[in-house]
Amino acid sequence: MSKLKTLLHRATGHAMGPIQRLIDPGALGEKLKPFIFLDFFNAVIEPGFGFGMHPHSGIATLTWQPDTDVAYEDTTGQKGVLKAGGLEWMNSGGGAWHQGHLMGSGPAKGLQLWVAMPPGIEDGPATGHYVPPEAVPRLPIAGGHVQVLLGEFSEAGVRAASPIPSHQAMNYGVLTLETGASWNYHPPEDHDVAWAFVFDGQARVQGQDGKGQLLVLDGPGDIQVQALGPGARVLIGTAVRHPHPLVMGPSSVHTNAASLQAGHRRIRDIAQALGFKR
Repeated sequence: MSKLKTLLHRATGHAMGPIQRLIDPGALGEKLKPFIFLDFFNAVIEPGFGFGMHPHSGIATLTWQPDTDVAYEDTTGQKGVLKAGGLEWMNSGGGAWHQGHLMGSGPAKGLQLWVAMPPGIEDGPATGHYVPPEAVPRLPIAGGHVQVLLGEFSEAGVRAASPIPSHQAMNYGVLTLETGASWNYHPPEDHDVAWAFVFDGQARVQGQDGKGQLLVLDGPGDIQVQALGPGARVLIGTAVRHPHPLVMGPSSVHTNAASLQAGHRRIRDIAQALGFKR
């Protein structure tokens, strides 16, 4: 039998309206970096729900909305509509603004992740990658599949890799399993950060029920998921720990104070040039 990682901690996060904030840079993000922020969205929506133009620097955000199309715009000059299930990766670099609005109506779920960027990348040019749903890689496994959002997953010699450059060693994906199916994920040995989140259906992680909680895992070994009913979906993240400090400001996270200050200057410069209100 494969050795399993130890379940170290359960985190319920805190509610912000329809958003469950599971990872925050000032708390659990310090332990799980480069995963420094994670929001789970679950609400009944009307067209236009979302966030207006707002800035970031030093981080990348990855947004996955499986239930609705998203209208997006950013200050790299990109604008359009991303179909439901696509990926929106906005690497803010040294400073950028973006916005997104949901276009559907009815029940919708979604996830947004913030990723801490390493030195150099945190001060570099902003880049946006908008991946349509048909281009999001899927790894087939017995009784289900893994949608690869960042990094890569493999099974029985078959590899599926995200087209998004994350600039560090990290894997992040959505596991979907049929009733009664199970899967052991073998993360790379050097990935010393690991967690899982059951956000749909019923499933056990490391033999324990954890729906609605972020399960922080530790030590060597596998992540084991067992589906107890239909429609089980589990978010999984593993990575090599980000070795740098998290120096935080409004909407920004950097590795040092000078980089943070430069990011804020860049944000202000863009706002002034384009007439945005900070």
